[in-house]
Amino acid sequence: MRGFKSVVLGAVLLATVGAAPAVAQGAKFSLGGGLTLPLSDFDDLAGTGWHGLAAIGFQPTDFPVGFQVDGMYQRFSADEEFTTFDNWQFIQGTANVVYTFVTAEQSTFHPYLIGGVGLYNWKPTGDNVEDFGSETDFGVNAGAGFDFQLGSVGLFVEGRFHNVFSDPNNNSFIPITAGIRFGGGAGGGA
Repeated sequence: MRGFKSVVLGAVLLATVGAAPAVAQGAKFSLGGGLTLPLSDFDDLAGTGWHGLAAIGFQPTDFPVGFQVDGMYQRFSADEEFTTFDNWQFIQGTANVVYTFVTAEQSTFHPYLIGGVGLYNWKPTGDNVEDFGSETDFGVNAGAGFDFQLGSVGLFVEGRFHNVFSDPNNNSFIPITAGIRFGGGAGGGA
């Protein structure tokens, strides 16, 4: 857990130092949320959840590849078979590459692909969780979405598959996110 906090603190400091130059170069700031669907073995342990997302990204003008760093908080209800706690909580940070498909210059619709790696801290929460700790694991994600650009503000919808390499079973889920982006120029993702 201490290592995870160090990584998060380092990322926040790096983002703070780079914020002013990033804004000058067309950074995009995103806020969103939605439903999260547990998959595979994790679906046996958890019900449909919800999440919130905050991200900062950058995509060079006239170049289809950009970058995005995001943080997400997710909460799932525990399956009824698990009476010792109420919920599963995930806090994650991911670094992603974003590929935006080329569209007509006057188009306000921008589809994109997104994928990357991250750290996922997860734990059970509720009244009776004294015997449980948290765990931080490495994971990957990949998905697709689209932006609908309205000047310097845009709306986005995306879905991503996340696989967390945890022991003994991987935790997999798909967050479906809708949100708003500020800043940057035309183009999707980031």
